[in-house]
Amino acid sequence: MKRTTAREIAVQLGFCASASEKPVSEIIDEFFDKEYFATLAQEDELFSEYPEKKQRDYIVRLAENMSEYRVQIDKYIEKYARGWKIDRISKTAMAVLRCAICEVLYMDDVPNGAAINEAVELAKGYDEPETVSFINGVLGGFMRGEFGEDSGAEIE
Repeated sequence: MKRTTAREIAVQLGFCASASEKPVSEIIDEFFDKEYFATLAQEDELFSEYPEKKQRDYIVRLAENMSEYRVQIDKYIEKYARGWKIDRISKTAMAVLRCAICEVLYMDDVPNGAAINEAVELAKGYDEPETVSFINGVLGGFMRGEFGEDSGAEIE
């Protein structure tokens, strides 16, 4: 399984966690139950391969960090989503934004540019071009505002 696929699964977990009142650890346990995961594979090619330990550890760490630091991450999103309230941003876009910002801030093994580029590419599979541009703008503003540059990201 590629890191891109693992990241997309983490975004899905983040989406589920934001829509649920269950603790993220419970959602993760249910999600990675082999029988349940097999049912997901029947619905979406994304789940065709059960993650190996390394990929699963990455997914779990990212999903847990997205949950643990959600308040801080959402403050960054609100700061750089100029003119937008958090509750006006789609849950899918929020999951993608949270994932990218989480990777930049809390995942040392992910280059910042890769996190941003992957988020924009991932958003293209879920959202309309206007939303993708919005996500790109928020992440570009975040990188410039917090780090003084794009840190290697190819912000369009």
